[in-house]
Amino acid sequence: MPLSLPAARAHLHTRTATYRGYRRDDGLWDIEAELSDTKTMPFTIPHEGTWPAGQPIHGMAIRLTVDADTVVQAIEVAMDHVPHGPCPKAAAPMQRMVGCRLNRGWRKAIEQHLGGIEGCAHLRELLFNMATAAFQTMAQSLAPVDSDHPPPHLGKCVAWDFSGPVVAKIYPRFHRPDGGQP
Repeated sequence: MPLSLPAARAHLHTRTATYRGYRRDDGLWDIEAELSDTKTMPFTIPHEGTWPAGQPIHGMAIRLTVDADTVVQAIEVAMDHVPHGPCPKAAAPMQRMVGCRLNRGWRKAIEQHLGGIEGCAHLRELLFNMATAAFQTMAQSLAPVDSDHPPPHLGKCVAWDFSGPVVAKIYPRFHRPDGGQP
């Protein structure tokens, strides 16, 4: 699906984020995320250094190990490329996410445990989307829907509109043709 032709421009920066999900032999799940920032020309941060074109300025990875209820059992962080000396200090506070659940409130938990100067903006960005990656990885194995409560993804995007055709087809119990929520 190509975008329209852009205006004349110069490519300066590339951010790559990759998410992978794995089912482990011990019944747990690993969700991994990697982030890399590179420039197309040498990049200098005064008093910190200069990075050649193509060399990562940020190169970080996170592995969450979660159980079948999406509760974080373990977290591992690698920060191989960082622009500032204090950046690696953000790895240790990531352990505060152990015991948190990747469901409603996930972003709030991230901000509570790692917000502001307690963590790293780039690691938080990776964590935000790890819940979605976990859902995509575990979708066929998650517990059946509680008949009285809609799944947490309903009402969160146009496809999962309570009054839309996808909910009518897949979750008819929660379909609301009038647009209301159960």
